[in-house]
Amino acid sequence: MPADIQDVKQVAEALGAKFDEFKSSNDKRIEAIEAEKTKLAGTVESLNEKLSELDGLKSDLEKEIAAIKRPGATDDKAVSEHKTAFLQFVRKGKDEGLGELQAKALQTTVDADGGYAVPEELDRSILELLRDESPMRSVCNQITVSTPDYKRLVNLGGAGSGWVGETDARPATGTPTLAQIAAVMGEIYANPQATQTSLDDLFFDAEAWLTAEVAREFAEKEGAAFLLGDGTNKPKGLLAYTLSTDGDATRAFGEIQSIETGTAGTFTSDQLISLIYALKKGYRAGATWMMPTTTLFTVRTMKDSEGNYLWRPGLEQGAPSLLLGYGITENEDMPAAAADANGIIFGDFKRAYTIVDRIGTRVLRDPFTNKPNVGFYTTKRVGGMLVDSQAVKVLTMAAP
Repeated sequence: MPADIQDVKQVAEALGAKFDEFKSSNDKRIEAIEAEKTKLAGTVESLNEKLSELDGLKSDLEKEIAAIKRPGATDDKAVSEHKTAFLQFVRKGKDEGLGELQAKALQTTVDADGGYAVPEELDRSILELLRDESPMRSVCNQITVSTPDYKRLVNLGGAGSGWVGETDARPATGTPTLAQIAAVMGEIYANPQATQTSLDDLFFDAEAWLTAEVAREFAEKEGAAFLLGDGTNKPKGLLAYTLSTDGDATRAFGEIQSIETGTAGTFTSDQLISLIYALKKGYRAGATWMMPTTTLFTVRTMKDSEGNYLWRPGLEQGAPSLLLGYGITENEDMPAAAADANGIIFGDFKRAYTIVDRIGTRVLRDPFTNKPNVGFYTTKRVGGMLVDSQAVKVLTMAAP
């Protein structure tokens, strides 16, 4: 049964109640004698896990409601015929006329090395699922291009200006400095397998199966690459760019500022606040946190100097849980708290990092390699690029 607003309200109420219980237990843990502390620590850990579960459930229900309200695609005749022929190719391997229908629907031809373009509606569904599954896609800017590569110019400033009197001469000022940046592209592939018997079954939803399998496999690989990728046959990840302790005024373009905690593997609430204010005011409006779940467990127990918890649950529909007033993206590809770990990122990810998708996902049907299974070798070209290195800050848990 589809989710509705009442479901979200009930989960939000349960989240609020569980947070109150969590605060009470954690306060007791802090104030308890050593004999009681171990017992209460287990309770707090259990409640912490339940908070994550309820927080995630609330977000999932809100996504489900949004998906129900999203208007469906309006296929014209050519697109509809292409989709029908493509699904016949998936089920039976019949591709008579598919190339011509693809050319009419997508203005593209069959690749020289074989394979067919996924119909536009299915391709869009894969990207939507990737956006839901991949933490980086959920917060970063995304564009789709029709060329193998993508470049853009960035203005580094330096035009110069000055004050003059009414009749004074106006000498020429400096020329703005422009830099060209390029997305680091790579080809990602998945090869899900299904038996021909299942494909012959009319009750087997081949479209949904292929979309979900490809999206899941792509999301796992892409998510790690957009954060940690080394740029070799894959995108260069956000944390793979050079980190520097220099401030915005002196740091080179393309380097991200790292704020060191001064202690190996740990951080304080004051350092989280410092990370916020290291970011220029103009970026804070769209800023969010990014950290792994284990680090989120830690920050949920933190308080400010007046005894208030830094983390607050989102109790209204559409309202995210907040840390110091900013939303949180859980990303299990983020390094866990440890010596020298770049364990927390804060900033406006949409302005910092752009994900570049080459239009078109292609499928090659392979009924021979892994009999009796039919393989669907699916490929997509995708890249990533750091666009604004001032838009995010990294908390590095390192000693001086």
